[in-house]
Amino acid sequence: MNRIRRILLLALLLIPFAAKAQDGGFEVDYNLPREFIVAGVAVDGNTYYSDTQIAQLAGLHIGMPVTVPSEEVSSIVKRLWAQQFFESVSIGIDSLSASRDSAFFRISIVERPRISRITYSGIKTSDKKDLDDRIPVRRGREFSDYSSKATCDIIRRYYQEKGFLKVKVVPEVKNDSIVKNAIRVNFNIDKGERIKIKTINFVGGEGELSEFKMAKSMKKTKSNKIYNFFSSKKFDEKEYPNDKNGLISAFNEAGFRDARLIKDSIYYVEPNRLGIDFVVDRGNKYYFRNITWTGNSVYDTQTLNSVLAINKGDVYDNVTMEKRLYGGGKQSEMNITQLYRDNGYLFFNIAPVEMNIQNDSIDVEMRITEGKPATLNNIIINGNDLTNEKVVRRQIYTRPGYLFSQSNFERSIREIASLGQFDSEAIMDPSNWSVVPNQLNNTVDIVYNVTEKPSSQLELAGGWGGNTFVATVGVSFNNFSTKRMFEKGAWTPVPLGDAQNLSFRFQTNGTYYTALSASFVEPWLFGKKPTSLSLSAYYTRQTNSIIGIGLLSNDRVMDIYGFSASIGKRLKWPDDYFVLYNGLSWQSYNLHNWYSGYFIFDDGIAHNINYSLSLSRVSTDQNIYPRQGSEFSLSLQLTPPFSLFRKHDYDEKGNVVWRDSYKDVNYDNWTSQERYKWIEYHKWKFSGAVYSKLVGDLVLMTRAQFGYLGYYNRNWGYSPFEGFLVGGDGMSGYSSYGSEVIALRGYTNYSLTPYIATPYNSSGMAYAGNVYDKFTVELRYPVILQPQSTIYALAFLEGGNCWSDIRDFNPFQMKRSAGVGVRVFLPMIGLLGVDWGYGFDDATNGKSQFHFVIGQQF
Repeated sequence: MNRIRRILLLALLLIPFAAKAQDGGFEVDYNLPREFIVAGVAVDGNTYYSDTQIAQLAGLHIGMPVTVPSEEVSSIVKRLWAQQFFESVSIGIDSLSASRDSAFFRISIVERPRISRITYSGIKTSDKKDLDDRIPVRRGREFSDYSSKATCDIIRRYYQEKGFLKVKVVPEVKNDSIVKNAIRVNFNIDKGERIKIKTINFVGGEGELSEFKMAKSMKKTKSNKIYNFFSSKKFDEKEYPNDKNGLISAFNEAGFRDARLIKDSIYYVEPNRLGIDFVVDRGNKYYFRNITWTGNSVYDTQTLNSVLAINKGDVYDNVTMEKRLYGGGKQSEMNITQLYRDNGYLFFNIAPVEMNIQNDSIDVEMRITEGKPATLNNIIINGNDLTNEKVVRRQIYTRPGYLFSQSNFERSIREIASLGQFDSEAIMDPSNWSVVPNQLNNTVDIVYNVTEKPSSQLELAGGWGGNTFVATVGVSFNNFSTKRMFEKGAWTPVPLGDAQNLSFRFQTNGTYYTALSASFVEPWLFGKKPTSLSLSAYYTRQTNSIIGIGLLSNDRVMDIYGFSASIGKRLKWPDDYFVLYNGLSWQSYNLHNWYSGYFIFDDGIAHNINYSLSLSRVSTDQNIYPRQGSEFSLSLQLTPPFSLFRKHDYDEKGNVVWRDSYKDVNYDNWTSQERYKWIEYHKWKFSGAVYSKLVGDLVLMTRAQFGYLGYYNRNWGYSPFEGFLVGGDGMSGYSSYGSEVIALRGYTNYSLTPYIATPYNSSGMAYAGNVYDKFTVELRYPVILQPQSTIYALAFLEGGNCWSDIRDFNPFQMKRSAGVGVRVFLPMIGLLGVDWGYGFDDATNGKSQFHFVIGQQF
């Protein structure tokens, strides 16, 4: 303020001096204020701003009356000074008109230098980008005392939130020797040591709440106790008030409705370690007595009491009471508000009122205002620039004309997140959807703001199997549109928008193995019902060519052809999360002079024709990083029982002999070509996974799996096709044809599968995995959750085994492993990962194994 006064005084002194210099003798008597009309405004000293901009900032324009001297002149200087663009400001009269009733004014300024460069010292590179996004100063702008202080405060808060409570920030300003009237600003940051909490002492809660429960009630303020081993011990000043409220809530939950925090003290117990004392007055403990309801007409008292689930004599837990009234508890728990809102009563309101407090008992009256049911009016979808709007609308459960339902609204958000075309994290954020009620006409509008993300994927994979490297190249268009195939300009590079899946895959080891596959999935057949159509075709060829040594030969060939089609229909019972799949598949193995012992025969054809039935239920909140929900699948795959219709046999000379029943047939005399021309089996599989959010984004995934390959005819035995290869990374290759690969980390590929003597292979030995089980417990924590990439770390415990006969199955006979890993999901590539596993129960191949993951493994 003193500086402004000095500048104003300087301006007043310059006015008469400037007037004399320009007009050769006219005088202005400052003891007699006089009004002038502004005839013109000149500016000097300006470089970055034009004369017009300065005049506009000053508020001077030709034709306006100005009294000199006056507060009006002072306010002009104040306005310019308040912009903080200038180091000094003055105003004066250059000359008067001939009639001496108009004046030409001159504004003289000295502009502040501009920032040419902003740097930081004393911090790591990753922090610099975060600070650049937060601080208000920018290159090309002025650097005032205010902006300097504001920037330093922001930097200090940034590091204090990270636990560096003693951080110091010093702005260093130097003139730029290259750029005229410019400065370089460096923020010298001394973070100091991270300040952590060592001890937390609770006084006043003894005997009622354990120290563990009181400590658990605070989410961010943690001591170095053993039960906080996985929690950060930094002191977060921003979260500290919330944690104090959480502590009191813990006492409220235990019945101490009058609990209050008398005192909290923060002090240093060591140079960089804090101690915190909480002194609590818990007050008296209260209990519920009578709970009454008023204003309810839609639901009777018995129904409301069953949802509230609070009985006379229960501890007066107002925290739990509010959760059961308004929500906020477990996802599966119903609450009174949701009960009404699911029936359209969006304008419903309830207020618990304590009516009578007698000794340690409290009577509560639940006062309900039901209002009228709200009807959905406009359902607005924003942000779907590529995906057709109908794709989103057919997934959601909120439709115009329907009654509003809270459950249907929340389900719609989960369905959009699970589509795969939009950023799952964004749509789960409440800022990206809104419910706009109109109580005047009892309607409600809903707005969904979605964010498109790249959904097509390019697969570049590699795996090691059979002492050779198998490379894979594939492309998957996950938002394909057959409807737009003949639309002009739609091929960019392919027509997109209808959430169909079209994929192609090529796999080779560069020598004698080649595989091609193509698939197409229509999630909504004919676009009207949630019935999916899946089509796939594949071809695999193996020869005895070895390019590495220049051997190009087709003397030995195995060709595998296959085609499958399935229909998936969403069910309404038990609920609409269930989907029933029916499918048909045909696979043919054609061998010519193949390697002896490598296959069940060297020349011939084997056909695998099967029907599959699968019932699945998926209720996860999203696909990439689910935090809650479950996935269950039960499937049956079966072929016709060909052996039950075969009554012919062979004698020792190879002549055909007919039997009365298939039970009398001796298959020992059959050739492999004859026996396995038509493959038969029935295959049962079950998989179930549950996702539970523990704290924040920390997720516990538990999964159980079981598989069994059965036979129709005991004399025929197990099929050499469609068995299970258990162990390793779960990646299939040319050596796993006709089998299903099951990952079990910590062991080498297929190492847990029985390798036994068998009559159907000329070598006498073969893999025979006909029964398996697998159990997984996985702890996941995200590193990055962005549309461009999702990265999360994991730690796992895993166990399972594989048997050749169902009679040997023992679920407690497990091969156990543990390890850690990381997953990276890139929209254009898919899921990539690496795991390190340690197998506890198999020493033949080493206990430590690294596994590389391409795509989702089970």
